[in-house]
Amino acid sequence: MSRLFTVGLITSWYSSNIGVLLLNKFLLSNYGFKYPIFLTLCHMLACSMFSYIAIAWLKMAPSQGVRSRLQLMKISALGVIFCLSVVGGNISLRFLPVSFNQAVGATTPFFTAVFAYVMTMKKEGWVTYVTLVPVVTGVIIAGGGEPLFHLFGFIMCIGATAARALKSVLQGILLSSEGEKLNSMNLLMYMAPVAVIFLLPAALFMEEGVVGITIALARDDWKFLLYLTFNSALAYFVNLTNFLVTKHTSPLTLQVLGNAKGAVAVVISILIFRNPVSVTGMLGYSLTVVGVILYNEAKKRSM
Repeated sequence: MSRLFTVGLITSWYSSNIGVLLLNKFLLSNYGFKYPIFLTLCHMLACSMFSYIAIAWLKMAPSQGVRSRLQLMKISALGVIFCLSVVGGNISLRFLPVSFNQAVGATTPFFTAVFAYVMTMKKEGWVTYVTLVPVVTGVIIAGGGEPLFHLFGFIMCIGATAARALKSVLQGILLSSEGEKLNSMNLLMYMAPVAVIFLLPAALFMEEGVVGITIALARDDWKFLLYLTFNSALAYFVNLTNFLVTKHTSPLTLQVLGNAKGAVAVVISILIFRNPVSVTGMLGYSLTVVGVILYNEAKKRSM
């Protein structure tokens, strides 16, 4: 029964991760809903609501309170960086195929190592740094061989990846004391409302008329409302299933599953969206994935 539960969790984790990515691409690119900031706002609203229900009502994680104004400021800073990384990723999906988006996203370890060194002077072993060479080289090769390469989309994707790494490093610095540490579910419950406050005016001013356009689309096509609602709910379940998989599996299992998840997303996206791919692009992405696996292995051995 326990094994069946774990398999179900992993399946849910994969489905929600890949599902939200593909639905984002469908809405922003194929469907023509060209409002990534408002889409991210919907995601954060869903995360705010479902996080509170999961912790306060369903008791899926122990409730952890904010103990000081300083801690709240730290969480708010993380919330802004978190929403910038999500917005950047969603903007990039308007212009880039999912396959290349995932290739660029796989360079997160490179940015994490850079930010960790710059902000904390934390040095890794030389083997760890060597493994980052194929990570970066692979993306350069994939970019050169990408038939649908778009410079602005690439910049947004790089920015989103860097922001994700920055949040990870900052979280370790800002919430380092035992009294301030929060599990991922509680952190999301506090970060998501901060993101909503930040994104609401940004969406209204930068995506003028988006509320009226969304209402009009929902009236004309009821399936659009279904897509948007389901997509927003999936954005929360990505975080929930990630928390549960982390809790119920070993770090090694999580690492292996994480490495494979991006590759699965790439294959499924190519099958669904039929975007052209080149041999050079796939070789570049494969090199990046190999680099990430070697990086994780080097990190594990250095601990």
